[in-house]
Amino acid sequence: MKHTIIDASKLELEENVVAIKRVTKVVKGGRNFRFAALVVVGDKNGHIGAGLGKATEIPEAIRKGKEDAIKKLVSVPVNENGSIPYDYTGEYGSARVLLKSAPEGTGIIAGGPARSVLELAGYRNIRTKSLGSNNKQNVVLATIAGLTQIKAPEEIARLRSKSLDEILN
Repeated sequence: MKHTIIDASKLELEENVVAIKRVTKVVKGGRNFRFAALVVVGDKNGHIGAGLGKATEIPEAIRKGKEDAIKKLVSVPVNENGSIPYDYTGEYGSARVLLKSAPEGTGIIAGGPARSVLELAGYRNIRTKSLGSNNKQNVVLATIAGLTQIKAPEEIARLRSKSLDEILN
């Protein structure tokens, strides 16, 4: 996955808590409870990040998750339709997310974890199907991995030393 450093201070980021898990560690004196929060941040304009925060209290876990997500911000391509240029499958672990471009007026057709990523990235028309594992963390990361690996048509034309018209037609 290619990571370009993005200055988060210039972006107006929104956050969405995808999942909160209670994690238990059994010790000699009883059980220790902690919370793990999976947080997605985005500016609804092609920047998205996901992070995991763990702490003894939920608000602290969410704050740590948000900080982690901001550190992992990536740029994703959003075309003029609010969709992706072509269909692609993102993979992370055993989770696979099929991303399909859609015409204007389709809306976001996606399951819970993938939907939060797509909304915060700024997509308006896209269809997805979660394949394989339905672990929320892996589905979120598979969606982000798929979106970051999609190249803009201009970039594909440049890499193949062809004109944009040859690629699109």
